[in-house]
Amino acid sequence: MENFSTELSDATIGIMRNKCKTETMRVTSSALEEILYKPIPVLDHGFIRVIDYMGTDASIVQAARVSYGAGTKKKLEDRALINYLMRHGHSTPFEMCEIKLHVKLPIFVARHWVRHRTASMNEYSARYSVLSNEFYIPEIEQLTEQSQTNKQGKSSEQLSQNKALEAIDILEKSSEEAYKKYDHMLNNLSLTRELARTVLPINVYTEMYWKIDLHNLMHFLKLRTDSHAQYEIRCYANSILNILEKWLPFTYDAFINYKQGSIFLPKKCVNTITQMLNGKKVTQEESGLSKGEWSELLKTFNKQE
Repeated sequence: MENFSTELSDATIGIMRNKCKTETMRVTSSALEEILYKPIPVLDHGFIRVIDYMGTDASIVQAARVSYGAGTKKKLEDRALINYLMRHGHSTPFEMCEIKLHVKLPIFVARHWVRHRTASMNEYSARYSVLSNEFYIPEIEQLTEQSQTNKQGKSSEQLSQNKALEAIDILEKSSEEAYKKYDHMLNNLSLTRELARTVLPINVYTEMYWKIDLHNLMHFLKLRTDSHAQYEIRCYANSILNILEKWLPFTYDAFINYKQGSIFLPKKCVNTITQMLNGKKVTQEESGLSKGEWSELLKTFNKQE
């Protein structure tokens, strides 16, 4: 059963390639065509592959101008328009582009992923099919202590060598034992698949098809490529970011500059910075910011008290 769905997809892809060798009048990305259907490895057993897409940078520009055809605009003007749209938060033109991905990922990562409810998604069903014996086991350098200040995060302190090796040993053995029980209930006890699956841990791999428009994809990428996001979903998000660069180079550059590399500042922070730039020394009490907001503001600009 191992990798059954991936092998089946590869066979299907071969048929699709043979049937789709006719010319098309739709706009295409040559860089994305090069990687279409090809799995991009992520983590130890996971992957992402592009199944289909719609639109290019030109589609965004065309929608913004409400015009038809390539027109006489130069690439420099197209890039400037995309930058303007991104900078001023005009989202509708970016909704003209869509992408469909086939993703293989651990179940706990999928549970993070589906929090983004602005996409269409269909997941491999363990009610109808048997899951393969593949589990995510982290690299030793990813094993760190729990943060004492952030309940959702980890600290910068790595586990000692002995603790890290013990943790990996527990993960490997417990995963193997869980799958043996899963297999036993399926094949020896004839238990239904929908109940037998409940013994499996959340590091078992699943697969899904995920389709999303560009505007919502960029929101996903801004959150999930952030350093505060969990490492495992960051790996997938960074792979998608690389796909975005190939697919829509102008949009990618604008996203990096105006979205991923940007920060949100509430009005009180803007007022405080304005006063500081005008030479006034402002204290936390005078700023009207809470201690937490004040600390975050100073940290953002690497400013000492």
